[in-house]
Amino acid sequence: MNFYTFEFAGQTLHALGSGALYWPAEGVLCVSDLHLGKSERVARRSRQLLPPYETRDTLQRLDDVIAATAPRNVICLGDSFDDLEAGQSLPEDERLWLIRLMAGRRWVWIEGNHDPGPLDFGGTHLGSWQRQRLLFRHIAGSGAEAEVSGHYHPKVSLPLRGRMLTRPSFLVSRSRVIMPAFGTYTGGLRSSAPILQQLMGPDAYAIMTGPAPQPVSMPVAG
Repeated sequence: MNFYTFEFAGQTLHALGSGALYWPAEGVLCVSDLHLGKSERVARRSRQLLPPYETRDTLQRLDDVIAATAPRNVICLGDSFDDLEAGQSLPEDERLWLIRLMAGRRWVWIEGNHDPGPLDFGGTHLGSWQRQRLLFRHIAGSGAEAEVSGHYHPKVSLPLRGRMLTRPSFLVSRSRVIMPAFGTYTGGLRSSAPILQQLMGPDAYAIMTGPAPQPVSMPVAG
């Protein structure tokens, strides 16, 4: 399992290459913005057809990271489904797959702006979740301290050997972490976007996901 270790609010956290966040001392695995069922939602609302494999791909990657970390707690940091109907429309084999992943551990669904939490599944449904000093919520709040959030799907682009390398990325400052989206069909917002620059401040840096997650300067343009 590839990860980058960093200190945040007095805790040691692992930014995993998959885009998940692991807190070893508390046995907490956090994933954000799964957007399960996006292809079904796009087809239902716009009649545009996307290859309908993204839910299985996201579930497989989630399965892999759970197997690698064996967490006691899993926090889904909002927008777990692309909308409520997408959650209700999951094929039975995918529903059973998710239920199997939930078994034997505490599973917290944080309310997102796309869905208030999949009410047809078990687990705990909350607006936010706090453990020690760390506060987990979907959208970053103003003036927050020790906050872990998602929503913005941050990504970073860097020049590499004559081309631009773009990857989903964690954004980290002294007061907040913004998670990358874990879902397969999620896109991303460049770290140079004014809202991310405003939220993170001048001391922030990024951790790019991928085979060897590493910290990089948070680009202010691109």
